[in-house]
Amino acid sequence: MKKLELKFLNAEGKTVTYSLEKPIEPVDPVAVKAAMDEVIAQDAFTSSGGNLVTIKSARVVERNVQEVELV
Repeated sequence: MKKLELKFLNAEGKTVTYSLEKPIEPVDPVAVKAAMDEVIAQDAFTSSGGNLVTIKSARVVERNVQEVELV
């Protein structure tokens, strides 16, 4: 399953990550940045280290799990 991870820095300078499952692909970097800017502008989320103050990064993460059959 793929996830879009949005990474911000909070008022304490610590990284805060929000994950969104099943992102629309291909991911549009301009739309992602605009959405992240809006999250900051609206103070939509907060963290234990204070409000989100800047964008750090965004990435798509895919996790693959393969079961091992034990004999």
